[in-house]
Amino acid sequence: MTDRNKISAAAIFGIMVVVFGLLYSGVIHVQAPDIRTYHGWLPVLIAAAALVDSVNPCAFSVLFLTLAFLFSIGRSRKNIFQAGLSYVFGIFATYMLIGLGILRVLSIFNVPNVLAKAGAFAIILFGLINLTNEFFPKFPIKLKIPDFAYGRLAKLMEKATMPATFALGIAVGLFEFPCTGGPYLFVLGLLHDAHHFWSGLGYLVFYNLVFILPLFIALLIASSRKVLEAMDTVRKAETKKARVWIALAMILLGAVIFMIQ
Repeated sequence: MTDRNKISAAAIFGIMVVVFGLLYSGVIHVQAPDIRTYHGWLPVLIAAAALVDSVNPCAFSVLFLTLAFLFSIGRSRKNIFQAGLSYVFGIFATYMLIGLGILRVLSIFNVPNVLAKAGAFAIILFGLINLTNEFFPKFPIKLKIPDFAYGRLAKLMEKATMPATFALGIAVGLFEFPCTGGPYLFVLGLLHDAHHFWSGLGYLVFYNLVFILPLFIALLIASSRKVLEAMDTVRKAETKKARVWIALAMILLGAVIFMIQ
């Protein structure tokens, strides 16, 4: 990350802190809608939260490494696309099951309106941790796939079968949720507050479809070896920069949620 990017990120973060500080303290008064009573906000917020959650460098890195490995062992483009699709569907299935489980528990025990706020707080906290890591690499708390998991993921990758890539997607989804699950927790809390279990299911499917959309688009584009190599070069060069803007987007989204809920 260049000094120029650091200065830009720090300036944007400073402006965000000042603006939301003035709004929260009441110095600047804006009549914010209550998203629990105005359902027109739900699709927009759910899509925004899903996109922030989805642009995770870890999931993209594992996908690209898997595709590159399959190209290296001479698999056909059709087979590589099928394996990549299996990986993406593994992540989708994992997040759907996690969401259904949490939503069902909330419905059964009638948990009060705290999870949406907790999710918003988690979004801001995760964004702050990621931003801190970019400015202070030795900061001890890191939101990423733990080092011990890479060996197991590599073994699944080496099997190069569709069940193995599906299992790989499940594993990445399980590791990804604790790292970047703040947006998902917010949406689950919001759905619990605004809907019954079954009426919230459609929004849950919508969230997860948007969540996997960037991965699916990347898979479609990267099914060619030359395109994959070009995309991977760009990914490696832009990953650090992207992490900064993703962190700022998470902080912004969490702050907006606090203001309008």
